[in-house]
Amino acid sequence: MERVKQLYKDIFTKAPSGCVPLTGSASNRKYFRVADEQASYVGVIGTDAAENRAFVTLAEHFASKGISVPSILGVSSDFQTYLQEDLGDDVLFTIYIRARRRGEGLAEAEELLCKAVSQLPKIQFEGAEGLDFGICYPQPSFDRRMIMFDLNYFKYCFLKPSGLEFNEVLLQDDFERLADDLLLEDSDTFLYRDFNSRNVMVKDGKPYFIDFQGGRRGPVYYDVASFVYHSRADYPQELQQRMLECYISGLSEYKDVDREHFDTMLGRFRLFRLLQTLGAYGFRGMVEQKADFVVAIPNALRDLKSVLAMISDRYPYMNEVLGRMADLPRFVSRTSSEQVLEVKVMSFSFKKGIPADSSGNGGGYVFDCRGMHNPGRYAPYKALTGRDEPVIRFLEDDGEVFTFLEHVYGVVDPHVESFASRGFNSLMVCFGCTGGQHRSVYCAERLAAHLKEKYPDICVTLKHREQNI
Repeated sequence: MERVKQLYKDIFTKAPSGCVPLTGSASNRKYFRVADEQASYVGVIGTDAAENRAFVTLAEHFASKGISVPSILGVSSDFQTYLQEDLGDDVLFTIYIRARRRGEGLAEAEELLCKAVSQLPKIQFEGAEGLDFGICYPQPSFDRRMIMFDLNYFKYCFLKPSGLEFNEVLLQDDFERLADDLLLEDSDTFLYRDFNSRNVMVKDGKPYFIDFQGGRRGPVYYDVASFVYHSRADYPQELQQRMLECYISGLSEYKDVDREHFDTMLGRFRLFRLLQTLGAYGFRGMVEQKADFVVAIPNALRDLKSVLAMISDRYPYMNEVLGRMADLPRFVSRTSSEQVLEVKVMSFSFKKGIPADSSGNGGGYVFDCRGMHNPGRYAPYKALTGRDEPVIRFLEDDGEVFTFLEHVYGVVDPHVESFASRGFNSLMVCFGCTGGQHRSVYCAERLAAHLKEKYPDICVTLKHREQNI
């Protein structure tokens, strides 16, 4: 955090008025929201200077092409820290999942998805113009070596841990054939590599693109497969087709599109992208036991079976192995609704007792919020709750509540991940204060929102007992 504060001071010649850690991603980068009286910014600390340099250089290049990316305000001399524009908290993936679950705003969310994918050709073609691919991380182009890295990532991190027996020589033969097919086109376009709705922010109704530091020179199909057929998002087929047509429409402005050839190549990249994704799910989920990756495996395997049904017989042994793998009972069992973890978040008053547990598991966490300054002691807030803006401002002004919640997240998040990966279906987290009206309500609201954003495939229920909400 101190590195971010120092960079801010170097840029603006004054200390920031606040610096708050943001929820981390799957990477090793750490994010902070840095604020002053006029605006807020996002500070980033990365452990790999070459990766940071790639992001900063690409961001500045894309901005010069009119592509919507966060502007870079400054970088430390060692490229370990940089300050960028704050795009807010609205992630396109979360907007869509929330709209689908609530049944509200779904048309608007789908329109944003189409708007984002329709801008992909601009990134791929105009983003490549004048770009020195030598700055790309970890290498400048999509090639056979990178393909084999990803295929072996799948083999060693997902296929082998699955326990399925297979002939490595025959599988390698088909891997080689797939690599040949993926390299049929030599393209000077930009391959984003991590193009999906999790890496699209929405500000003022406009999509902004982030996390492109792994991009390189490569064919266009990979990014289309990543976005349209994103396993975690689980888009319905009708929406997938709509997004695909939006992309094709944008692509036709840059080149003539042979639809039969495009569909054939896209199918191969869908297969390759799924194998790479399953490798990540295997490592992050089955090895590191992170719940949001574990619960995504069934959707990815369902998509894999769908692709195998459409793909040619050029890879007969690989298709047979993948089909057997997708039908393994250990993966089929995870699709059961009984395996979905429900986290019950509750606020309460200690004066009326700790909430009873209805699951039969004996309860869960109870966090005491009474150590924080109590807005209920002051007349303007007595009739309000922790859901009301004046109370929220009161609690957030000195930053005390942010520190408290970061510790809560540090305890609860690993527990959620462990329970989900082990097939448990219930966890209870309660926040108590004197009256169960202000501090506990605020903290319960924040934790529920945090869990719903970070783990969209679990069920989060929220109850404010003393307000009967």
